[in-house]
Amino acid sequence: MIALSVNLNKIALIRNSREGNHPDVVAHGRVCLDAGAQGLTVHPRPDQRHIRPGDVRQLAELCRDREGIEFNVEGNPFADPLQDYPGLMSLVLETRPDQCTLVPDSNDQLTSDHGFDLKRDGARLEPLIARLKEANIRVSLFMDPDLEQIALAKDVGADRIELYTGPYAEAVSSQSTDVESIFAAHCAAAEQARQLGLGVNAGHDLNLINLPRYRTLPGLQEVSIGHALTVDAINMGLDNAVNAYLNCLSGN
Repeated sequence: MIALSVNLNKIALIRNSREGNHPDVVAHGRVCLDAGAQGLTVHPRPDQRHIRPGDVRQLAELCRDREGIEFNVEGNPFADPLQDYPGLMSLVLETRPDQCTLVPDSNDQLTSDHGFDLKRDGARLEPLIARLKEANIRVSLFMDPDLEQIALAKDVGADRIELYTGPYAEAVSSQSTDVESIFAAHCAAAEQARQLGLGVNAGHDLNLINLPRYRTLPGLQEVSIGHALTVDAINMGLDNAVNAYLNCLSGN
């Protein structure tokens, strides 16, 4: 069973475009869980363009009260605190999610668009990963399907990798002839991760069109999906959209 973790960032982005708390991020998270999602994901950034620290705290409580539900907090562990954003490590150690996915995004990036270079960042990441694991938080690293880099993910202490699926999604969307080679690289990366004892997650621009193929990735344990699911929810309703993705992941 591949777990679906719904990323709530876009719900928060809509809320932040007006004063007040509409749409309510926590209420929408509850709808996703009631519809059968196995977890929730957020990616707080220092500029608080969408998810805010208060959302992380409230969603941690929501997930903690539900048996079998996982909360995943993503972000850059090297980003400095900004105003009332305390920094990813402080926020994660305070809220104790089930999983922390470390992502090498800069403050000015529109969205995450590459995995870690562990030759450059591995030594800085290793003690941070150790701190998270001491707090019983599973650690996943956002990675490109690079076999050498994935071997280094094991060396620095990660529990899982999250394969960056942006190029795969783009190749499917554009009907590129590169789809087969890209998917083969992801399969090889997943196989290597499994051989090393690493779990395999995936995310970025996965949708109902490209997910049926990607769900066959060897050993895939979890996908986090936000943008496409939120767009589909406009057309079909949030609970129906969650069910559509759950059916897709199960092969129905």
